Amino acid sequence: MLKFDKFTLPNGLKVIVHKDATTPLVAFNLLYDVGARDENPEKTGFAHLFEHLMFEGSKNIPDYDTPLQKAGGENNAFTNNNFTNYYITIPKDNLETAFWLESDRMLELALTQEKLEVQKKVVIEEFKQRYLNQPYGDWNLLLRPMAYKVHPCMWPTIGKEISHIENAQLSDVKEFFFKHYAPNNAILTVAGNVSTEEIKQLTEKWFGDIPKRETAERNLPAEPEQTEYRFAKVERNVPVDAIFMAFHMCDRLSNDYYATDLISDILSNGKSARLNQRLVKEKKLFSKINAYITGDIDPGLFIVTGNINSGISFEQAQNAIRIELNEIMNTLVDAEELIKVQNKVEANLVYSEINVLNKAMNLAYFELLGDANLINKEADGYQKVTPEQINTVAKKLFKHENCSELHYTKLVES
Repeated sequence: MLKFDKFTLPNGLKVIVHKDATTPLVAFNLLYDVGARDENPEKTGFAHLFEHLMFEGSKNIPDYDTPLQKAGGENNAFTNNNFTNYYITIPKDNLETAFWLESDRMLELALTQEKLEVQKKVVIEEFKQRYLNQPYGDWNLLLRPMAYKVHPCMWPTIGKEISHIENAQLSDVKEFFFKHYAPNNAILTVAGNVSTEEIKQLTEKWFGDIPKRETAERNLPAEPEQTEYRFAKVERNVPVDAIFMAFHMCDRLSNDYYATDLISDILSNGKSARLNQRLVKEKKLFSKINAYITGDIDPGLFIVTGNINSGISFEQAQNAIRIELNEIMNTLVDAEELIKVQNKVEANLVYSEINVLNKAMNLAYFELLGDANLINKEADGYQKVTPEQINTVAKKLFKHENCSELHYTKLVES
């Protein structure tokens, strides 16, 4: 049971405090309720671009990293479809430095055209390196728009295309900041050897005067049920042929979420999991194969990817995957196999609570889902899943018409 206190400032900033007396470090985690799903479809990649711009200096502090490093702190950030997260670990004695730095960034960034151009170049280079210039790098750019037709999960966090970042204007960026970066759109978690009273004083001192802002109302279009199988094939400079499959799955708060996650573990978590054991080791159809969930807050995707061995046709590879999916749809999973993956999940949950930063991040995330105390119900959610529920969920999940499939074929040299 992870214990914590919660309070909310008059400007809407939600604050969670978790006392952990076992560590000299304090984790300071600030989550903003804005991700790639909140972007204009004609101006994608902004949430990620903004993550970079947040380190370019704020209204009263031109250099973010130097004072933090002098205080013995470390920091980083990440963006996904659902939210943007900034985090610091710092010695307890220097904790106020984190409050000083992050409150000034929330107040206002020192945005200039020059800074924008620098970070646009960084993001464009990242786009090229990660998505365009490595084998299978563009699968996200190809498969997501096949699976999603109206929901903004149709583009990855980096954005739809480079031109959206190239064409970003300073006015666009400033508008994005004031629309989404606000105390009433953020969750601050502080975890370490701290008291709720001292955190309350520091929060009121540094964040209390930041005004509540008119934030963007989220009204995302719901993705309609997929009713036909979708397929695409591309020729690329890749080492081996590969298959990517996407199946629509439930949202994060659905009763089916835990079963869906466990299905991915039964199929692919570890060397003894079904896909690896049967299709890599025994039948030698794939050099590697994986199944995992995107874990989005909104209805997400269950992904299956496999690199096909030389001499194996796409048809053989497809049929082998389908046989495994049909089995989990039509045959009850053995109770012992289910208990094994449930125990592995529970061990990972317990292990994640050893690290003070993980605890801070997880508390913020579950508060975003609606209640930080959901963190204490996760293990139960997985343990309650039955073989019958696995069967029922798999039948919904792996319907042929619920699949979007992408094939990479090796470029034939002329």
